[in-house]
Amino acid sequence: MTNRRPTVAGRVALLIRAGLIAGLVITGLSYPFAALAGMGVKAGAEALENMPEQLTELPPAQTTYVYANDGKTLLTMFYEEHRKHVALKDMSPYVIKAIVASEDSRFYEHHGVDAKGVARAFVANQKAGGVSQGASTLTMQYVRMALRDSARTPQEALEATEQTTARKLREMRLAIEVEQRLSKEEILERYLNAAYYGHRAYGIFAASQIFFSKAPRDLSLTEAALIAGLVKAPSAYDPATKKPKAALDRRNYVIDQMLKGNAITAEQAGAAKKSKIKLKLSTPPNGCVSVAARHNDWGFFCDYFTNWWREQPAFGRTPLEREENLRRGGYRVVTTIDPRIQRYAMSHVLEKEGRGSAIAHGQVVVQPGTGRVLSMAVNRTYSLDQEKNGRHSDWRQDDDVKGNYPNTVNPLLGGGDMAGYQAGSTFKIFTMLAALEAGLPLSTSFYSPQRFVSRYITAPGPATCGIYWCPKNSSESMTGTQNMWTGFGKSVNTYFVQLEQRIGAEKAVRMAERLGLRWRTDIDRKLATKEHASGWGAFTLGVSDATPVEMANVFATLAAEGKYCEPLPVVSIRNPDGSHALYQDRLIAEPRCHQEIKVNVARAATDAARCVTGYGSSRGGCGGWGTSSMVYGTLGRPVAGKSGTTDGNKTAWFSGYTPQLAASAFVADPDNPEHLVGSGRSTMSKYTVAQTLRDALKGKPREDFKPPADKYVW
Repeated sequence: MTNRRPTVAGRVALLIRAGLIAGLVITGLSYPFAALAGMGVKAGAEALENMPEQLTELPPAQTTYVYANDGKTLLTMFYEEHRKHVALKDMSPYVIKAIVASEDSRFYEHHGVDAKGVARAFVANQKAGGVSQGASTLTMQYVRMALRDSARTPQEALEATEQTTARKLREMRLAIEVEQRLSKEEILERYLNAAYYGHRAYGIFAASQIFFSKAPRDLSLTEAALIAGLVKAPSAYDPATKKPKAALDRRNYVIDQMLKGNAITAEQAGAAKKSKIKLKLSTPPNGCVSVAARHNDWGFFCDYFTNWWREQPAFGRTPLEREENLRRGGYRVVTTIDPRIQRYAMSHVLEKEGRGSAIAHGQVVVQPGTGRVLSMAVNRTYSLDQEKNGRHSDWRQDDDVKGNYPNTVNPLLGGGDMAGYQAGSTFKIFTMLAALEAGLPLSTSFYSPQRFVSRYITAPGPATCGIYWCPKNSSESMTGTQNMWTGFGKSVNTYFVQLEQRIGAEKAVRMAERLGLRWRTDIDRKLATKEHASGWGAFTLGVSDATPVEMANVFATLAAEGKYCEPLPVVSIRNPDGSHALYQDRLIAEPRCHQEIKVNVARAATDAARCVTGYGSSRGGCGGWGTSSMVYGTLGRPVAGKSGTTDGNKTAWFSGYTPQLAASAFVADPDNPEHLVGSGRSTMSKYTVAQTLRDALKGKPREDFKPPADKYVW
């Protein structure tokens, strides 16, 4: 005769028939299990047959860890439930002994349901006239946790934890199923990683970190006993309260149970019970506002990272779902922020404009050829607390309206919903690239008067005359015949308006879009449309808004000889199991690059951009001077770039690059675009970029730009 293993329901039914399961503890009362609220044994067994045969276990929420580009410096963490899975071998043996002794001393003897324990609880509760003992094994408790963590709706979460006969029956059945499928060690490991210990600590890793600031493997006997005692009632036994007597009594109870089960010696128990509770509490950071105070300036980069994450379809169908995945997915993210470059960038930003100023001064550094954002620095404190902020800079606001300085979480450098700032003459780069791409060489010349009557109808810009747009130069010394080298180096407005007219303004607009600019204001979106772009003459003078991230990446594309890469805040993203996160068979963190501009077009544009910085062109004359000659003098190595100021000095920009790094800095008032930064701040961004690139490249080999082919020169 073949011996067949009974089904899970059959096992529980056999226990019922044998009279081994005497009762259930239900909502404060004790009911005979066999009765099953009026059903008989047969009906009870049938009810069990209709219950699920196997426990559905979804991966529990885990904490996502975010690091700087060294992979070691913690930027912050994201979690709903602070949790990180730890293997049983990486836990102190005292942890395992303590949890078994206090929660299920017969754990290694039963098969999921402890019939003797149920009977004992039934008798004790009958005598007490209420609930004085429970009968849940560790396995049953794990089942309850798994059902809770796998709940997809509030109703499922309630059913996993409510005190009902049905819930207890389901736990028993599934506990036996789990014991058939998993070893005792596997059950213990899952239990210890799922249990809640208070203070938002889910799992032994979080509990060890929060209460003792150490790893689970390093917990002592007394520490392990304290943590094990918390799972029964985390709030009631919280050791961090002003009166931790309940926690001490519970810890000593666990120690007594360990002695009773021969897990420790009498000497160990005696010494442990005499020791006082010694906590080393820590509060793990959660989100960008929790970035450590010493790295507060990293908060703006962190915010850029989270905005980028919300845009990635790999992490969910909607931004909300993606953000939830960030807080539950247990990823290990190595970002692109370089602590060394960030430190240099912040020092040069703050030495020129302090945090207490309404005027914002910020800078972004990008790596050419990858798009990796290495630094985001701005003279602000990343904080939600605006209680002590200065008055709003717009005089039309009420006196009690606070400005966003020094504290703010606004995305001042890019990546959020802010439009950015008018970028001024830096936009001439788009016109020059479009002209070079259209076949006009660097030597293309126009006579450039002080004021030029364009063919464009009056549009937003620095000057108008009648029905036509009539831009002028910032200095009469610019009057004369100019080419791309001199026109770009000296930033001659009337040269670039003519160059734009030659190719059509729409080509300049489309070039900006191809290089990553996005239109965020109603007027910019309207003027960039096919119907209006051809008449947007003022575009070349930078009347549109842009962000520092966008502009730094534009010039990084030139440094990479026309290879465009999306701005990227991550180096690697790993799943909880250590594998790389993928989307459509490619690494999510892999640079996303393509050749957007021909190599020689980018080289030609760089040759003209060298005139700006004082470094000098390789193929033509710069006309004796450039708008930012101090950049090469400060940096002392090959450099190109473009400065930009807007009408009335509302903003002042500089974007500069070497073959290895690109940076863009700005000065503006984010709260009030009409607030002039003043002529005294016109060189601020130039020096900030030059000094930051100088320090960041210290010790790096000198690299030069390659000259363009003759076709793009003459």
